[in-house]
This record gives sequence, structure tokens and C-alpha cells, in this order.
Amino acid sequence: MKNPYTLAMDMQRQAWEGAAELAEKTRVAPERTETLENVEVGQTPSEVVYEENKLELLHYEPKTENQHDVPILVVYALINKPYILDLQPDRSVVQTLLEAGFDVYLIDWGEPSALDRSLTLEDYVTRYIDNCVDVVRDRSGEDEINILGYCMGGTKSAMYAALYPEKVKNLALMASGLCFAGDGGVLELWGAEDYYDPDRVTNTYGNVPAEFLDVGFALMDPVANNVTKYVRFYDNMDDEDFVENFARMERWLSEGIDVAGAAYEEFITDIYQENKLMENELVLGDRRVDLENIEMPVLQIVAEYDHLIPPNASKPFNDAIASEDTEILEFPTGHIGMSVSSRSHDELWPQVCEWFEERAESDLEGGAEPDAESAAAEESDAALAADVDGDETGVDEAGVEIEIDGTDSDADLTDLSGIGEAYADDLHEAGIETIGDLAAADAADLATETGISPARIEDWIEQARSR
Repeated sequence: MKNPYTLAMDMQRQAWEGAAELAEKTRVAPERTETLENVEVGQTPSEVVYEENKLELLHYEPKTENQHDVPILVVYALINKPYILDLQPDRSVVQTLLEAGFDVYLIDWGEPSALDRSLTLEDYVTRYIDNCVDVVRDRSGEDEINILGYCMGGTKSAMYAALYPEKVKNLALMASGLCFAGDGGVLELWGAEDYYDPDRVTNTYGNVPAEFLDVGFALMDPVANNVTKYVRFYDNMDDEDFVENFARMERWLSEGIDVAGAAYEEFITDIYQENKLMENELVLGDRRVDLENIEMPVLQIVAEYDHLIPPNASKPFNDAIASEDTEILEFPTGHIGMSVSSRSHDELWPQVCEWFEERAESDLEGGAEPDAESAAAEESDAALAADVDGDETGVDEAGVEIEIDGTDSDADLTDLSGIGEAYADDLHEAGIETIGDLAAADAADLATETGISPARIEDWIEQARSR
């Protein structure tokens, strides 16, 4: 049994440490409140090049002197503001595409008014998207352009590609709800015909309020969305970078967009409940959305831990279309993490850019196609970088390569002190599957993505590297 005197001293020490921590958090609280209220988002310079109703078509300022001939039009969902794709400069899909030499446009749908209650999927696809595509085609001088659709925007982009295949050179679909035949996740259950009637919502509200949608999404994981994240914020309040990242996400989450009533009804009924797109039975106006018309290259970008649009709601689509050039990039992150996590920008988005580049009609203006000799040299360099003894190579925060012993690198995370099943699940959602992954991770980035204390993560990384 522990000595009562020692026990009393330990309790007093813990009380003093708690008081000191509270005092420090109280000191920085006003600064953090200002950060929460004034954080900046969507900072990449752009200009509005087309407007229609509430819609604005943004064209982003180029980042490179030489650009690919074929531009990319980004089509986002109707339910949130699109700056999630440009949340902060170092984690911006828009910036990544620009830095790869692409000419980037993005549709900002704006928020529908009561007069827009009758807007249908046909209006969004065959009018708004088509008009924006024609503007981009005219400005670029290209008959066909690249389209990158995200979430609901990906679903609409697939519809568009089936209706106007002659205008789409390459189609990339990111976390897009396309197939709902029983494995479509929580949203498919939420929209199940036996339990949910979208007409009752639109008859009550007209347009579907953002607050109504927010409650539904929050209830998918009520503890994480309403308790855990605020506990993590308190634990990390003295970390300015964490607070800024938290503030940007909270601002985006709080600035939801109402959805036009008619389009909402169609989306729930035709896509979720009746799976008409995947069954090749969807009709917009008087035109059938025939998947056999999708013959252009198609890339599916899916998130392994996406609870909103799980991989099975996207991947089967590639087998239903006519294209013979299809690919799936499945990345260990969540629905939002694929666009804002540092790891996604380090590992996933270079692959997306490479996919578009490989299918470009010509290389960068003024550039040259790589010859066979340079390609062989790249393959040789890649082979030399591989560890022939079976060990993996990681990089620490200072950029120094570290050796991770091949014997223990695949060990389970819970083998480390302080990592239980709950923490292991948090790390898995951030793409950290093994001790080897953890040893190669950046502590600051991982703390930001998971909300776990940086000090705790640093301890785990130190343990992983010492095995």
C-alpha cells in the first residue's frame, strides 16, 4: 500500500499542475478567441469570370509560367461552401493543382433563395454546369476540359459526363455518392424510403435548411462531433497552429448552405432510395443519363474511413461505365481529411496530378515529353530508394531519414505504452496503421489531424522509433 504521506504529496503536486495548466489556458484564451473569430480561409487569389443567379465561377491566378493546355473545373457539393478545397495555403487542393501547372476553375454555387426552391438536378447539371463548362472551354480554347467533382458535386459531374461526353476529356470523382445498393453507409440508411420522406421536409421548409442537414450529419457520430472535439480543443488550446486549424474547420462547418427543395427531393429519391444513376435509369428532364456514354478516362478518389460516402458507395461505378481507362485511388483518411490533411497533400494529391498529367493531350507548354532514358533513370532511382533488407525508411520532423526495423514496423499500435483501442482507432482514421507508420509520422501534423495532445504523440513516436 502506498505511504499516506507520499499519496498526499502526489495529490498536492497534481493539484498544482492542474492549477498551473488552467492559469496558462486562461492567459491564452483571449488570443485563441480572436483566432476563432477572425481566422482566414480561401486565400488563393481568384477572379469571378462568370455569374448566373447565385452562382459564381472562380478562376484562380496561375502559380507557374508554363501551364497544361487542358484546364480543370472543380465542381463541389450544394451543401457547404467550396473553400474546404482551399482551406489554408499549405493544405489546399486548389493550390496543389495550380502548383502542378493546371489552370483551375471552381464553381461556387452560392445559397438559393426562396425563389430557387424549384431548382432541379436538371437545372444544376444541364444549365449551370454546362454553362460553366462552355465558359471554361471558350476561355481556354479547348473543346474538352477536365472535371474534378467532390461529394455531391462528383455525383452531378458523373451525370454531366454522361450527358455531354464530348466536352469532358478526363473525369475525376472524389468521395462521390454513386452507388446505393445496400453498402452505401449511414446516408443510405438515413435516406431509406421506409424511414424517410424528403417531401415532408421540403413541404415544411421549402429549401432544406443548412441547420437541418448539420444536425443529421452531427448525429452520425454524436460524441465525437459534440463532445470529443471540444475536449481536444481545450487540451490543445496553447498550440496556436492547432487552434488555427480548428478554427478554420469550425468556420467551414458553421457556414452551411441551404439546398434547393426540388433538387434535394430528387437527390434523396432518385440517387439514394432508388439507385437510379447506378442502375442506368436516371432521367433529367427528358434526357436519360446513360452511363454507356462515359468513355473518357475516369479516376475514383475514395477515402478508406469515409463514414459519409464509404468506398462501396463509389467504387462499383467504374464497372458500370463504358470507359476502358478507369482507376481507383483509395487513401487511408476520412471524407474531409482527403482535402485538408497534410498527409493527403503529401501523398494523395501528387498522384491525382500525375493521373491528369499522364492523360493530357500535350505536356506543359514549352516543355518536352520525358524520353525513355530519363524514365529509366527515374525507375532506377526509385529502386535504389527501396530498402533491400526489407526495412522501411521514414523522415523525422527535421527532415532526417530514420531507419525503421522491418521486424517490428508492422506491429500493432496497441503494443506501445499509452495506446489503447480508442487511440488506435483515432490513429487509424489519420492513416497510421502500424508502428512503422507512426515512427515515420510528423508529430505536429498528426496532432492537428487527430486532436490528440502533441506531447502524447511525441512520446508514442519516440517509442515507435526505439523498437
